[in-house]
Amino acid sequence: RNMSSAGPEGRKKMRECEGLIDSLVYYIQGAIADHEPNDKATENCVCILHNLSYQLELELPESYAQSIYVQRRNISNDKTPGCFGTRSRKVKEKQQDTPLPEEKSNPKGVESLWHSTLIRIYLSLIAKSTRNYTQEASLGALQNLTAGTGPMPLAVARTVVQKANGLPSIRAMLHVSHPAVKKTAVSLLRNLSRNPSLQNDIAREVLPDLVSVLPECVPGCEVACETTASICYTLFNLTQGSSHNARLLLSAHGLPKVIATSINDSNMFSKASKAASVLLYSLWLHTDLHSAYKK
Repeated sequence: RNMSSAGPEGRKKMRECEGLIDSLVYYIQGAIADHEPNDKATENCVCILHNLSYQLELELPESYAQSIYVQRRNISNDKTPGCFGTRSRKVKEKQQDTPLPEEKSNPKGVESLWHSTLIRIYLSLIAKSTRNYTQEASLGALQNLTAGTGPMPLAVARTVVQKANGLPSIRAMLHVSHPAVKKTAVSLLRNLSRNPSLQNDIAREVLPDLVSVLPECVPGCEVACETTASICYTLFNLTQGSSHNARLLLSAHGLPKVIATSINDSNMFSKASKAASVLLYSLWLHTDLHSAYKK
């Protein structure tokens, strides 16, 4: 667990270590099957996988980059980029709709890190474990896997929201007392909400909960301020292109909370204040809601 947080070279060596990732996944599967999601070894295994999934899209070997970023057959003139970190914006936009290759039924090694089997394991641990570190690491692994705009993050996001029905488990984490767990759950939702095809599902399932955990006044610590900022940016993503979702925020009595956050300009709270102001500006662009806002 300590070694997995040693940096890019450490992560690379551990991902390449034959049987290591497979063994970690195997152990966690056994713990869940035996109804023991709270033991310390499971926590350690999940924390290692969480660390190994950090910046995964950027750090994958070129052979995986080539196979994941497959070009559509009708795009013949563009060169397939070999490095995740040097994609042009134009190529990125084309690749956003490019699906992942069909999942292997028996993934090995690094392939397991983004496979739907492990995604479902994380969601199961989020739902069943009561250890805060296990919950936070499971949420954090999914946050890592959904960071970015390539096919892999988008495919993982779709699996979480649509295939594995993960939103109820994530939503429950918004209401836990542990600040780091709540913050990581919100950060994951922020990543998921960037995908336009998932925004209506997310708004329907969790928008009222996001509004409910917005503070009535200035939070007293940095973690709470960062969480508030992430909530505002998530709500921005969900409402920017949807008047219906903006009305949902209004119905959930979110507007007074967002206004209260936006007008506080203390140094500690500036990040949350800026995020709330961006959200308010976006909400005002829905001109059909002006009369409702004024009321």
